[in-house]
Amino acid sequence: MDVTTKPAGADCKAVGEILSRVGDKWTIQVVVALMSGSRRFNGIKRYVSGISQQMLTRTLKTLERDGMVERTVHHSTPPQVEYTLTPLGHSLAETAHQLAHWAAAHQLEIEGNRLQYDVRTS
Repeated sequence: MDVTTKPAGADCKAVGEILSRVGDKWTIQVVVALMSGSRRFNGIKRYVSGISQQMLTRTLKTLERDGMVERTVHHSTPPQVEYTLTPLGHSLAETAHQLAHWAAAHQLEIEGNRLQYDVRTS
């Protein structure tokens, strides 16, 4: 793959915005929480430790707006809402899974490189 060639129709600013969004602290964790199937809000909140209700709401709305999450309201008393990954969301989950495997496979090498760098530059 030639990384120096810009894909057809790619807008660097738009691509950067998308990468910032999926690379934020919570997006990938919410996507991973939904990989195995639909979850209700509190189920996602329990899975993603440390996320506030406000941040989870914001993250889910952003993912829904981007077409990665589908929100389904079940008309019951009280109303129940479920969140599910769309095909686009699943493709992000697969990519994140590959990246996590890469990070795990290279973790020791990277830590060693950091130590060598710190020794050289101190």
